[in-house]
Amino acid sequence: MEREILKTVMRVGRKVLASYLFTLLFSSCQANDGKCHIIGTVIGEQYEGKRIFLVPNTGPATMETVDSMEITNGKFHFEPDSMQMYKILVDYHYRMGLQPLLVVGEPGIVNVIIDSISHATGTRQNDSLEKWKARAEMHYIEMSKMRNHIAYLKAVHDSVQEKVIIQRADSFHLAYKNYTRQLAKNMEGLVLGDFLKELFPLTYKRKLPDGRIVTMNADTNEEIPE
Repeated sequence: MEREILKTVMRVGRKVLASYLFTLLFSSCQANDGKCHIIGTVIGEQYEGKRIFLVPNTGPATMETVDSMEITNGKFHFEPDSMQMYKILVDYHYRMGLQPLLVVGEPGIVNVIIDSISHATGTRQNDSLEKWKARAEMHYIEMSKMRNHIAYLKAVHDSVQEKVIIQRADSFHLAYKNYTRQLAKNMEGLVLGDFLKELFPLTYKRKLPDGRIVTMNADTNEEIPE
């Protein structure tokens, strides 16, 4: 009896090992085929059979540019053929409680989880984008707290403390902008670099009343001499 149990365990073990090795080999082949493989999981049984979409982050969303598939066993898989920024969205009838996800379509395996907080990891740009999103979320939470504090101080006419918090908020926001700019520089020439660079440009153009167009410092709003 014990011998039969041991044989069964060994047989199951070999099957599990074979399955694991096959999956590892398959993933390795995918990672080296020069294509982008977005392999995703949607958290929540209520989304089974619903459609999930891969939509270009910029440009027209048409039948030619948007890909979609049904969520099966909580899984989905996209293979975008263009290296650009995409959004992953569940059918709008059912996406309440799910966070839309920005993802870079670059060669390799991108592991995606769609949930109340969604994630994408596995390639250089997506790993960096994930770190930036975490920093951005922390930034917006803290900025919201400071704005509420400033509003309270204004309501109670505490102008001295209000000025202190405003300066603190400005410094905090500038640190976030510089972090984003540095990451954009590190990713220069890549999809993520172009995306981040557009968020906080160093300068902008302004048309003056006399018709002249001048270059302004985006942080100080002061004119930059030609």
